[in-house]
Amino acid sequence: MKRLFAKQPYQSERSPEGRSGFEFSLTHSMLCLLFFLGTYSAFAKTITVDPAGPVATIAQALEIAADGDEILIRPGTYYEAPLRIEKQLHLRGEGFPKIDGDNDAEILIIAADGVTVEGLQIQNIGNSYLKDRAGIRVQRKRDFVIRNNRLINTFFGIYLEYSADGLVEDNVILGEAVNEASSGNAIHAWYCERVKIRNNEVRRHRDGIYFEFVNNSTVEDNFSAENVRYGLHFMFSNDDTYTNNTFRDNGAGVAVMFSRRINMINNRFEHNWGRAAYGLLLKEIFDAEITQNIFDQNTVGILIEGSNRVNYYENEFRRNGWAIRMSGGCLDNVFTKNNFRSNTLDLVVNSKVNNNSFHGNYWSEYSGYDLDRDGIGDVPHRPVKLFSFILSRSPEAIVLLRSLFVDLVNFAEKVSPVFTPANVLDEKPRMQPVEGSRQ
Repeated sequence: MKRLFAKQPYQSERSPEGRSGFEFSLTHSMLCLLFFLGTYSAFAKTITVDPAGPVATIAQALEIAADGDEILIRPGTYYEAPLRIEKQLHLRGEGFPKIDGDNDAEILIIAADGVTVEGLQIQNIGNSYLKDRAGIRVQRKRDFVIRNNRLINTFFGIYLEYSADGLVEDNVILGEAVNEASSGNAIHAWYCERVKIRNNEVRRHRDGIYFEFVNNSTVEDNFSAENVRYGLHFMFSNDDTYTNNTFRDNGAGVAVMFSRRINMINNRFEHNWGRAAYGLLLKEIFDAEITQNIFDQNTVGILIEGSNRVNYYENEFRRNGWAIRMSGGCLDNVFTKNNFRSNTLDLVVNSKVNNNSFHGNYWSEYSGYDLDRDGIGDVPHRPVKLFSFILSRSPEAIVLLRSLFVDLVNFAEKVSPVFTPANVLDEKPRMQPVEGSRQ
């Protein structure tokens, strides 16, 4: 019995080098792995595409390439659409070579994991009422990188479908949209997870950036302008964040609909004018954070419909027609430390039933006093004016906006509220703008 337990597992005889058999086996396995990786790296190659070289077309390079290869594309114009990438490749353009769809086809279709496309000019897709043609399409793949490309006159620019763990950054996407029916989106994501859209410039499409059923993703440092419908459009997407973006001169700035836990931080919503234009539309949104954004010169800064448990903190509303328009069905929202400056109407609330909180905001139209000089007004501020109630029923009354009659009816309602919600007031209005809000 004593001999039976004398040796424990892997306590074999020492090798001549002083190593056990187990240690020798482990070292041998590591060496084999390193040899394999080195061999793999040695076999990876760069294939150069040059109209005057032995590989004259991108299609030929895709055919002869193996997983891990790089395809370097020299300057020129290549009429080869559509091109399908079915291997793990790195396509890199030198001097932005042009791949032209001749107004009749999609151009690049990524159908493999781990593909990188950069430095190309994708152009001339051509409109279609039957297919969502795209300059670059990713189909049910992951770990893709689409970087530093130019997409010119593409119907849809970059189209992501059922894809995950991808990066779209530093691209310029310029369309020629005239109306919604004949145009697509610059960056379109559908049923995606963990996608990062960063530092892109998108102009003149239907929507600049479109998310539908996209979760755990980020949109940051993008510039979206002159789009027919929205600069950014969210639908049925949860746990997403967009930060440091600019949305300017769009049909409307941003629409976030039927989504949960969306964080909107440090964005600019500027110059979105029109009969139905707004900086930000929130419809059926729950548990969101809207912090340190600037809403400047929009018809409506934020239009809120049926959205609950949203925190509005340190935002700047200035020179808008309406800073905030809130419909019924909006509950448990908190507005604090926001600056309302020189808006035609700061707040419109179309329902007397609400439990929303307005406290500690700066209102440029506040006419109260601060006898104890603590920076907080001694008299509550009522931001909802009777004239806003009149406008909601007779929009043509806007011609009376600057008249003495409007001043009188607003003062009368302020003294004795009858038509406006009596419980919508800021008990602690600030005498000076909130420091820390974006300027």
